[in-house]
Amino acid sequence: MSTEKIATAQLGNGGPRAGVQGLGCMGMSFAYGPTDTQEAQATLERALELGVTLFDTADAYGQGENEKFLAPFVQRHRDEVTIATKFALGIPADDPTARVIRNDRAYMRECVEASLRRLGVDEIDLYYMHRKDPEVPIEETVGAMAELVREGKVKHLGLSEVSGGELRAAQAVHPIAALQSEWSVFSRDIEENAVGAARELGVTLVAYSPLGRGFLTGAFADADKDLSGDDFRRQHPRFTGENAQRNSGLLAPVRQIAEAHGATLGQVALAWVHQQATVHGLTVLPIPGTRKRTRVEENTAATRVELTGAELALLEPIAAQVSGPRYADMSFSSAGRE
Repeated sequence: MSTEKIATAQLGNGGPRAGVQGLGCMGMSFAYGPTDTQEAQATLERALELGVTLFDTADAYGQGENEKFLAPFVQRHRDEVTIATKFALGIPADDPTARVIRNDRAYMRECVEASLRRLGVDEIDLYYMHRKDPEVPIEETVGAMAELVREGKVKHLGLSEVSGGELRAAQAVHPIAALQSEWSVFSRDIEENAVGAARELGVTLVAYSPLGRGFLTGAFADADKDLSGDDFRRQHPRFTGENAQRNSGLLAPVRQIAEAHGATLGQVALAWVHQQATVHGLTVLPIPGTRKRTRVEENTAATRVELTGAELALLEPIAAQVSGPRYADMSFSSAGRE
């Protein structure tokens, strides 16, 4: 069992230092079906042992239940961890397929106070606007978020799923430490302009779903057979019907590279995301989600896998061949507003 810790990197200009790979905690209590809570708690501890210090959640994950789940761990290790949470996206309990977005100041203040209570902390290390309301200027929202920094409720600001232009407008109001967007071998639309803006502004790119919601591990071929009935991935076009079958066929190059390295498919997919830091010239910090200790060990080991130029070239065409958008409704993503 490896005890080697991963390296660290700074988030943004003046942001906190964190392990170069974080942990997406959503699935520990939300969205991915039944959870072994004891194993999930042990996974948090194991991640920290391996140098993972950025733990990502949101108030939308189970109407705050995910924040409550993380609270005991965060409180035990308050000086060691960077806790990131979010506001602006609501998922109604009676309709998990629905989305409600609010960016107004009053709602933000209500949300941050609730998150502070649920996490049991005095200050949130990294606070994200989860999704953008097209009707509210981003300058207005970030201006309201900046008040939280001045008041000591939040240390650093982040944005999720915003375009390059929106990121520039936000940065003009207050420093943004991190832009969180989906980025993987399967999903590369943010390279159109968001990645360039983040590089220009010195903003860290926090890559969520770097394993394509698990698809890039080779674990799923048929959503009807491989996913539980309450797994939210059943709502995603890439996991359904003929799309899933075609997308499974795209994993052949990933499998070939994995065999050459004696690695797993997931490690190759994560190594690709890590190496985009060099390719694009910015800090990239993926946050793969897991609720198993063995998986967090596997994922952090991916930081020691280095792909060759030929291997990167082999993976290059995959994203353009993926069947189905990354969300059924892309209006909630930055790509939907480009």
